[in-house]
This record gives sequence, structure tokens and C-alpha cells, in this order.
Amino acid sequence: MTVNLNDAISAYLGAARGAGPDGLDPRERDQSGDFAGALREVAEDAVQALREGEAASLKAAAGKADITDVVTAVSQAEITLQTVVAVRDRVIQAYQDILRMPI
Repeated sequence: MTVNLNDAISAYLGAARGAGPDGLDPRERDQSGDFAGALREVAEDAVQALREGEAASLKAAAGKADITDVVTAVSQAEITLQTVVAVRDRVIQAYQDILRMPI
């Protein structure tokens, strides 16, 4: 199975934008245009989604959360993790392809 890196990034960004009202992310995005800043922002968003899923699971275990909210948070965290893994796999594949190139 091959995963297009651009498709994976687009899917993640679409999921992250869907978190706010009207599909807009409530936080202001970094407009500097540097790759490191964009990568840092995506990583922070992924970690935040995973933390929210974990917090919802803990509330459910304590009996203090609605099951719909728990399922939604855990599903979003799962999608985020799958996207991160897909991007990681594609980056590794690209790196291996570069190593195989003749000099």
C-alpha cells in the first residue's frame, strides 16, 4: 500500500480544521511560511488531539463524561495517530529512495 504524502498531510489538515466551528481552526495559524514552523504546528495539533482523547477516556472511566463525546474524542485521536503513522512511513520511504539513488 502506498500513501501519497500530500494526501496524508491534506487529510490531517482537514481533520484538524474540522475541530472548530464552521471548519475553522480557532487558533491563529503561523503565516511565516517556513517548513519547520508548519511541522511544529502539525505535531502540536496531533499531540493535543491525542491528549483530548486520553482525557475523555479518563472522564468516561470515572463516569463523568457522555459516551458520545468520548467516542468522538477517541475517534479523532485514532485518526490523528493513523495520519501521523502514514506520514512517518512516507517520509521513511522517501528517505530510503534517496539512499538508493546512484551517485
